Amino acid sequence: MPTDLTAQTLLLEGTDAIAFAQAQFTSDVQSLDVGRWQFGAWLDAQGRVLALFQLARITDDALLLLLRGGDASSMAQSLQRFVFRSKVKLRVPEPCALATGPAHETYAVHREGDAYVFGCGGHSMIVGATEADDAWRLPQVRAGWPWLPNDALGNLLPPALSLERLQAVAFDKGCYPGQEIVARLHYRGGHKRHMHCVVLSQPIRGGTVLHHKGNSNIQLLDVAGDDATFEALAVIDDGLVDSLQNASNIDTDENIALRVVQSWTA
Repeated sequence: MPTDLTAQTLLLEGTDAIAFAQAQFTSDVQSLDVGRWQFGAWLDAQGRVLALFQLARITDDALLLLLRGGDASSMAQSLQRFVFRSKVKLRVPEPCALATGPAHETYAVHREGDAYVFGCGGHSMIVGATEADDAWRLPQVRAGWPWLPNDALGNLLPPALSLERLQAVAFDKGCYPGQEIVARLHYRGGHKRHMHCVVLSQPIRGGTVLHHKGNSNIQLLDVAGDDATFEALAVIDDGLVDSLQNASNIDTDENIALRVVQSWTA
Protein backbone atom coordinates (compact mmCIF):
# COMPACT_ATOMS: atom_id res chain seq x y z
CA MET A 1 0.00 0.00 0.00
CA PRO A 2 1.20 3.55 -0.62
CA THR A 3 2.40 4.55 2.85
CA ASP A 4 3.65 7.95 1.73
CA LEU A 5 0.52 8.83 -0.30
CA THR A 6 2.51 9.52 -3.44
CA ALA A 7 1.54 8.35 -6.89
CA GLN A 8 4.09 6.63 -9.09
CA THR A 9 3.27 6.94 -12.77
CA LEU A 10 4.72 5.83 -16.08
CA LEU A 11 4.12 7.49 -19.46
CA LEU A 12 4.20 5.62 -22.77
CA GLU A 13 4.33 8.04 -25.69
CA GLY A 14 4.75 7.65 -29.46
CA THR A 15 3.04 6.30 -32.54
CA ASP A 16 3.64 2.71 -31.38
CA ALA A 17 2.69 3.27 -27.73
CA ILE A 18 -0.70 1.55 -27.99
CA ALA A 19 0.64 -1.43 -29.95
CA PHE A 20 3.55 -1.78 -27.51
CA ALA A 21 1.23 -1.78 -24.48
CA GLN A 22 -1.12 -4.22 -26.23
CA ALA A 23 1.76 -6.67 -26.64
CA GLN A 24 3.05 -6.32 -23.06
CA PHE A 25 0.03 -5.91 -20.79
CA THR A 26 -2.91 -8.15 -19.95
CA SER A 27 -5.76 -5.79 -20.85
CA ASP A 28 -7.16 -4.94 -24.28
CA VAL A 29 -5.37 -1.60 -24.65
CA GLN A 30 -6.43 -1.12 -28.27
CA SER A 31 -10.09 -0.97 -27.22
CA LEU A 32 -9.44 1.93 -24.84
CA ASP A 33 -10.74 5.32 -25.96
CA VAL A 34 -9.06 8.63 -25.20
CA GLY A 35 -10.34 9.92 -21.85
CA ARG A 36 -10.90 6.43 -20.41
CA TRP A 37 -8.93 4.14 -18.11
CA GLN A 38 -8.86 0.40 -17.43
CA PHE A 39 -7.16 -1.94 -15.01
CA GLY A 40 -4.15 -3.77 -16.39
CA ALA A 41 -1.18 -5.84 -15.31
CA TRP A 42 2.27 -6.77 -16.48
CA LEU A 43 3.25 -10.39 -15.90
CA ASP A 44 6.41 -12.44 -15.97
CA ALA A 45 6.73 -15.51 -18.19
CA GLN A 46 5.21 -17.68 -15.44
CA GLY A 47 2.11 -15.51 -15.32
CA ARG A 48 2.91 -13.84 -11.99
CA VAL A 49 1.92 -10.21 -11.52
CA LEU A 50 4.95 -7.92 -11.64
CA ALA A 51 2.89 -4.72 -11.75
CA LEU A 52 -0.76 -3.77 -11.36
CA PHE A 53 -2.00 -0.40 -12.57
CA GLN A 54 -4.75 1.86 -13.81
CA LEU A 55 -3.98 2.53 -17.45
CA ALA A 56 -5.38 5.72 -18.97
CA ARG A 57 -5.36 6.77 -22.62
CA ILE A 58 -4.70 10.48 -22.39
CA THR A 59 -4.16 11.15 -26.13
CA ASP A 60 -4.27 9.08 -29.30
CA ASP A 61 -0.60 8.17 -28.87
CA ALA A 62 -0.03 8.42 -25.12
CA LEU A 63 -0.83 6.25 -22.11
CA LEU A 64 -0.48 7.08 -18.42
CA LEU A 65 -0.06 4.23 -15.95
CA LEU A 66 -0.94 4.85 -12.30
CA LEU A 67 0.91 2.08 -10.51
CA ARG A 68 -0.97 0.31 -7.75
CA GLY A 69 2.25 -0.82 -6.10
CA GLY A 70 5.78 -1.24 -7.37
CA ASP A 71 8.44 1.13 -8.64
CA ALA A 72 7.89 3.03 -11.89
CA SER A 73 11.60 3.48 -12.66
CA SER A 74 12.33 -0.23 -12.30
CA MET A 75 9.32 -1.11 -14.45
CA ALA A 76 10.40 1.33 -17.16
CA GLN A 77 13.92 -0.12 -17.22
CA SER A 78 12.54 -3.64 -17.56
CA LEU A 79 10.09 -2.67 -20.30
CA GLN A 80 12.81 -0.84 -22.22
CA ARG A 81 14.34 -4.20 -23.13
CA PHE A 82 11.28 -4.94 -25.30
CA VAL A 83 11.12 -1.65 -27.18
CA PHE A 84 13.51 -2.66 -29.99
CA ARG A 85 12.58 -0.51 -33.01
CA SER A 86 9.13 0.47 -31.77
CA LYS A 87 8.39 4.19 -31.82
CA VAL A 88 7.59 4.46 -28.14
CA LYS A 89 9.21 6.45 -25.36
CA LEU A 90 9.00 5.43 -21.71
CA ARG A 91 9.09 8.34 -19.29
CA VAL A 92 8.86 8.32 -15.49
CA PRO A 93 7.47 11.56 -14.04
CA GLU A 94 8.44 12.61 -10.54
CA PRO A 95 6.25 11.00 -7.84
CA CYS A 96 3.37 13.29 -6.95
CA ALA A 97 0.65 13.64 -4.32
CA LEU A 98 -2.32 11.30 -4.51
CA ALA A 99 -5.64 12.54 -3.14
CA THR A 100 -9.38 11.94 -3.17
CA GLY A 101 -11.68 13.99 -5.37
CA PRO A 102 -15.43 14.25 -5.98
CA ALA A 103 -17.52 11.56 -7.64
CA HIS A 104 -16.76 10.92 -11.31
CA GLU A 105 -17.84 8.20 -13.71
CA THR A 106 -15.84 5.01 -13.25
CA TYR A 107 -13.21 4.55 -15.98
CA ALA A 108 -13.33 8.22 -17.05
CA VAL A 109 -10.13 10.26 -16.84
CA HIS A 110 -9.47 13.92 -17.50
CA ARG A 111 -6.82 16.53 -16.86
CA GLU A 112 -7.18 19.46 -14.47
CA GLY A 113 -4.15 21.73 -14.72
CA ASP A 114 -1.12 19.57 -14.02
CA ALA A 115 -3.21 16.84 -12.36
CA TYR A 116 -5.05 13.85 -13.79
CA VAL A 117 -8.40 12.83 -12.32
CA PHE A 118 -9.33 9.13 -12.45
CA GLY A 119 -13.07 8.59 -12.01
CA CYS A 120 -13.91 5.78 -9.58
CA GLY A 121 -17.69 6.11 -9.23
CA GLY A 122 -18.47 7.53 -5.80
CA HIS A 123 -15.10 9.28 -5.69
CA SER A 124 -12.10 10.05 -7.85
CA MET A 125 -8.33 9.82 -7.50
CA ILE A 126 -6.35 13.00 -8.15
CA VAL A 127 -2.85 12.26 -9.42
CA GLY A 128 -0.79 15.37 -8.82
CA ALA A 129 -2.96 16.95 -6.12
CA THR A 130 -1.76 19.91 -4.09
CA GLU A 131 -2.24 17.96 -0.84
CA ALA A 132 -2.37 14.19 -0.33
CA ASP A 133 -4.97 12.14 1.52
CA ASP A 134 -6.10 8.51 1.57
CA ALA A 135 -9.90 8.76 1.81
CA TRP A 136 -10.06 6.81 -1.48
CA ARG A 137 -8.47 3.75 0.12
CA LEU A 138 -11.37 2.30 2.16
CA PRO A 139 -14.00 2.35 -0.63
CA GLN A 140 -11.48 0.72 -2.95
CA VAL A 141 -10.72 -2.02 -0.43
CA ARG A 142 -14.45 -2.69 -0.17
CA ALA A 143 -14.73 -2.74 -3.97
CA GLY A 144 -11.92 -5.26 -4.29
CA TRP A 145 -9.47 -2.95 -6.05
CA PRO A 146 -6.12 -4.20 -4.76
CA TRP A 147 -2.94 -2.26 -4.14
CA LEU A 148 0.08 -4.55 -4.09
CA PRO A 149 2.72 -4.36 -1.36
CA ASN A 150 6.29 -5.00 -2.45
CA ASP A 151 6.23 -8.49 -0.90
CA ALA A 152 3.44 -9.54 -3.26
CA LEU A 153 5.05 -8.37 -6.51
CA GLY A 154 6.06 -11.36 -8.62
CA ASN A 155 4.35 -13.81 -6.26
CA LEU A 156 0.67 -13.81 -7.24
CA LEU A 157 -1.19 -15.05 -10.29
CA PRO A 158 -4.08 -13.02 -11.82
CA PRO A 159 -6.92 -15.16 -10.35
CA ALA A 160 -5.62 -14.47 -6.84
CA LEU A 161 -6.24 -10.76 -7.45
CA SER A 162 -9.60 -11.11 -9.18
CA LEU A 163 -8.19 -9.53 -12.33
CA GLU A 164 -10.77 -11.16 -14.57
CA ARG A 165 -13.56 -9.53 -12.56
CA LEU A 166 -11.77 -6.19 -12.88
CA GLN A 167 -11.65 -6.70 -16.67
CA ALA A 168 -7.89 -6.39 -16.45
CA VAL A 169 -7.31 -9.55 -18.50
CA ALA A 170 -8.25 -10.09 -22.16
CA PHE A 171 -8.54 -13.66 -23.42
CA ASP A 172 -9.20 -12.89 -27.08
CA LYS A 173 -6.19 -10.76 -28.01
CA GLY A 174 -2.69 -11.67 -29.10
CA CYS A 175 0.17 -12.94 -26.99
CA TYR A 176 1.74 -11.07 -24.08
CA PRO A 177 4.08 -12.25 -21.32
CA GLY A 178 2.39 -14.96 -19.23
CA GLN A 179 -0.57 -15.23 -21.63
CA GLU A 180 -0.47 -19.04 -21.85
CA ILE A 181 -0.65 -19.39 -18.06
CA VAL A 182 -3.51 -16.88 -17.85
CA ALA A 183 -5.49 -18.70 -20.54
CA ARG A 184 -4.92 -22.11 -18.93
CA LEU A 185 -6.14 -20.89 -15.55
CA HIS A 186 -9.17 -19.26 -17.17
CA TYR A 187 -10.28 -22.24 -19.24
CA ARG A 188 -9.16 -25.10 -16.99
CA GLY A 189 -9.30 -23.51 -13.54
CA GLY A 190 -7.34 -25.08 -10.73
CA HIS A 191 -5.94 -22.02 -8.98
CA LYS A 192 -6.14 -22.45 -5.21
CA ARG A 193 -5.76 -18.90 -3.87
CA HIS A 194 -8.33 -16.11 -4.08
CA MET A 195 -8.95 -12.61 -2.78
CA HIS A 196 -11.27 -11.64 0.06
CA CYS A 197 -12.25 -8.48 1.88
CA VAL A 198 -11.76 -9.02 5.60
CA VAL A 199 -12.30 -7.13 8.84
CA LEU A 200 -9.29 -7.33 11.16
CA SER A 201 -9.43 -7.52 14.93
CA GLN A 202 -6.59 -4.98 15.19
CA PRO A 203 -4.50 -2.76 12.90
CA ILE A 204 -1.66 -4.41 11.02
CA ARG A 205 0.67 -3.38 8.22
CA GLY A 206 -0.33 -4.09 4.63
CA GLY A 207 1.89 -6.76 3.11
CA THR A 208 2.00 -8.85 6.30
CA VAL A 209 1.81 -12.62 5.87
CA LEU A 210 -0.34 -14.32 8.52
CA HIS A 211 -0.22 -17.97 9.50
CA HIS A 212 -2.80 -20.57 10.46
CA LYS A 213 -1.51 -23.69 12.23
CA GLY A 214 2.02 -22.95 11.07
CA ASN A 215 1.19 -22.44 7.42
CA SER A 216 1.54 -19.10 5.62
CA ASN A 217 -1.98 -19.17 4.17
CA ILE A 218 -2.85 -15.45 4.25
CA GLN A 219 -1.20 -12.57 2.35
CA LEU A 220 -2.54 -9.17 3.35
CA LEU A 221 -2.53 -6.59 0.58
CA ASP A 222 -3.75 -3.09 1.46
CA VAL A 223 -5.28 -2.18 4.83
CA ALA A 224 -7.66 0.71 5.47
CA GLY A 225 -9.87 1.92 8.27
CA ASP A 226 -10.48 4.34 11.07
CA ASP A 227 -10.05 4.21 14.85
CA ALA A 228 -12.76 1.56 15.22
CA THR A 229 -12.68 -0.66 12.12
CA PHE A 230 -9.80 -2.10 10.11
CA GLU A 231 -10.52 -3.66 6.73
CA ALA A 232 -8.16 -5.27 4.26
CA LEU A 233 -7.87 -7.20 1.05
CA ALA A 234 -6.28 -10.59 1.65
CA VAL A 235 -5.27 -13.47 -0.59
CA ILE A 236 -6.20 -16.66 1.26
CA ASP A 237 -5.62 -20.30 0.37
CA ASP A 238 -8.87 -21.98 -0.64
CA GLY A 239 -7.97 -25.02 1.48
CA LEU A 240 -7.94 -22.91 4.63
CA VAL A 241 -11.32 -21.33 3.90
CA ASP A 242 -12.84 -24.70 2.95
CA SER A 243 -11.53 -26.40 6.12
CA LEU A 244 -13.21 -24.04 8.55
CA GLN A 245 -16.56 -24.87 10.09
CA ASN A 246 -17.35 -21.17 10.05
CA ALA A 247 -15.56 -19.95 6.92
CA SER A 248 -16.22 -16.29 7.70
CA ASN A 249 -13.95 -16.28 10.79
CA ILE A 250 -10.25 -17.13 10.80
CA ASP A 251 -7.99 -17.13 13.84
CA THR A 252 -4.30 -16.77 13.05
CA ASP A 253 -1.17 -17.87 14.88
CA GLU A 254 -0.40 -14.18 15.39
CA ASN A 255 -3.59 -13.82 17.51
CA ILE A 256 -5.22 -11.65 14.86
CA ALA A 257 -8.76 -12.60 13.89
CA LEU A 258 -10.11 -12.10 10.37
CA ARG A 259 -13.79 -11.93 9.45
CA VAL A 260 -14.46 -12.48 5.75
CA VAL A 261 -17.12 -10.08 4.47
CA GLN A 262 -16.69 -10.46 0.69
CA SER A 263 -15.04 -13.01 -1.60
CA TRP A 264 -14.10 -13.02 -5.27
CA THR A 265 -13.36 -16.19 -7.21
CA ALA A 266 -11.96 -14.83 -10.49
